[in-house]
Amino acid sequence: MTQRVAIVTGAGRGIGAATVRALAADGFGVLAVDIADDIADLPYSLATADDLDRVVASAGADDRVVAHVADVRDPAALAAAVTAAEERWGGLDVAIGCAGVIGGGVNQWDLSRDIERLLIDVNLGGILNLSRAAVPALLRRPAPRSGRFIAVSSAAASRGLAMLTAYSAAKAGVTGLIRALAGELGPTGVTANAISPGSTDTAMLHESARLYGLPESGEFAQQQPVARLVEPAEVAAVIAFLASEASSAMTGAIVPVDGGLAL
Repeated sequence: MTQRVAIVTGAGRGIGAATVRALAADGFGVLAVDIADDIADLPYSLATADDLDRVVASAGADDRVVAHVADVRDPAALAAAVTAAEERWGGLDVAIGCAGVIGGGVNQWDLSRDIERLLIDVNLGGILNLSRAAVPALLRRPAPRSGRFIAVSSAAASRGLAMLTAYSAAKAGVTGLIRALAGELGPTGVTANAISPGSTDTAMLHESARLYGLPESGEFAQQQPVARLVEPAEVAAVIAFLASEASSAMTGAIVPVDGGLAL
């Protein structure tokens, strides 16, 4: 069977890193994409180039997982990433948008316009840019296809979390994009789905706790019926299923992986 090939953005840590490892375990060739640097307007640190290299090493897949530095806000950089995957492996089957940033902690009318724009540009714009670059590559595979476009949304898309307005708006935009994209792809054999994580034990959740003035991110476990944080590997397991050929009857779905938070 021909090896399936995936691009994963936000691969340096958290859900993206766990997704790289899950896909590698399933035999994928994976281009692990991350900005691998901080963003000036964000008050917390992002994954580093060393973090990205450690993810690649931890995947234990020899040369089947490759690090690639790109900013999802840059359409040309994502187009170059798609080209790199196609040149290395001969095509692309799955594109997964995990890159995201958090910000807020104040009412919407008090939020810096720079932070507001940054949250929209990364969390929604990054998925739009990935779609623009990757979907044509998914469609370049000969029929019958089993291409997959997968985005990470958030429970914030439907709950409308106070003091996270721009983040909530961006993630709601992701769900709208996925539903519309699924309609556009129709019977091509390429599907579009999203996952909606709840409070997941990541660096982003630690920053969320700081924004809310909480002593630690574990405080968020109280709002989930399972009474614990979700682990990145649990989210990645669902993404890996959506990336598989077994998910062929699913498109336009927003799948909660949230410990029951959506109840």
